[in-house]
Amino acid sequence: MTMEHAEKHQHKHQDTKKIIDRMSRAIGHMESIKKMVEEGRDCSEILIQISAVRSAINNVGKIILQDHINNCVVDAVETGDKKVLEDLNGAVDKFLK
Repeated sequence: MTMEHAEKHQHKHQDTKKIIDRMSRAIGHMESIKKMVEEGRDCSEILIQISAVRSAINNVGKIILQDHINNCVVDAVETGDKKVLEDLNGAVDKFLK
């Protein structure tokens, strides 16, 4: 999304605090995993923890996607802005890879 395009569709995100809190927890969890690696902990334990972080990040992505659909996409449909839908399709494609 270009800066010009981003500026057009600024809105108050409904779940900003929830997203920031979840991201902070995931970052803390990643720091713990890093420490586990540094300490030479069991690889199976590390992989399980990485899986938990991946799940947490995916859930953050879902919250952001829902917020985007409920706000940006609804606004874009109301104003006839097809660029938002094109951007969403590209972002979902990358998110699901």
